[in-house]
Amino acid sequence: MSNIMIHVSPSVDTPQGIIPTKNQESNRKKKKKQFLKKMKYLKGKGCFNDNSHQRRNHEHNQASKQNGPFTRAAPSHMTTKRQSSPQSNPSSSGVDRSVDLSSGPSTSSFNPLSITFTVTNENSHTKPNQPVNTKTTATLSFASKPSAHKLSTPIGNPTKYLAIDCEMVGAGPKGSISQLARCSIVSYDGDVVYDKFIKPSMYVTDFRTRWSGIRPKDLFKATPFVQARKEILRLLMGKIVIGHAIHNDFKALGYTHPADLTRDTSKIPLLNRKAGFGEKECASLKRLTKAIFNRDIQTGKKGHSSVEDAKATMELYKVVEEEWERTLASTS
Repeated sequence: MSNIMIHVSPSVDTPQGIIPTKNQESNRKKKKKQFLKKMKYLKGKGCFNDNSHQRRNHEHNQASKQNGPFTRAAPSHMTTKRQSSPQSNPSSSGVDRSVDLSSGPSTSSFNPLSITFTVTNENSHTKPNQPVNTKTTATLSFASKPSAHKLSTPIGNPTKYLAIDCEMVGAGPKGSISQLARCSIVSYDGDVVYDKFIKPSMYVTDFRTRWSGIRPKDLFKATPFVQARKEILRLLMGKIVIGHAIHNDFKALGYTHPADLTRDTSKIPLLNRKAGFGEKECASLKRLTKAIFNRDIQTGKKGHSSVEDAKATMELYKVVEEEWERTLASTS
């Protein structure tokens, strides 16, 4: 709990050379007694420091030195705010003085708890035969920090993005059953995070080398499917996964990724528009890469490279990333 300092001057000095009457002296004592009673109550609440009277006397002496013996600088208004390092820097010139003990400038985003005491001395320069009216007002002001809930989007956080591409071989009659044989995962910057040959759980009847690039020797000491699946899913967990016709990759893994964390570059109208294709056209990864980057992929007779395809997919996504993410956020 921070310390709260407040400086209050209850008394009104009598100019030198003038002797107060009995009624004036009686009224002054009565007012002082009432004031001390109020101060005792506030002190019991813990609103004052022990050195408050010393500070009051010191400031009064300073004011007397500057303004002369017949000039009194009574604090007509003083505001004390909560602070971490109390400091006192009062102004002693003039009748009204305002002391701001806040630790720093206030901001619009956060208004700290403040406790304000206003001490007003009216008719401070009246004649000796006029009564002195001392009014003390205490005000408590509470303000809490407003709760701010901002929509957190993954834009600009590269560690949230992964691009995946898988190569399949065939099993069963005439190789009609697709089996996972290689999986490559790259980061937002195109670095290879995962790239392994995977030994299918079924006997391979068609290696589909023309498209997959898989040969029998690649699967001789490959990672078993069950183990590889665990490794891959551990990497994909909680990430935004990007792929081209990615449903085929998930089907080979026997896995379903959350839809709000999945980005399929074969179903982005923005990409088709940039490439000059119809918005509903399902263009191949090879055609999109050629149209947008003027670069050829999946060339030669050695088949596809899942690393090359994953990198191309990530590059295509980054072309429309900002606009696409904003569209998804507005429709969600």
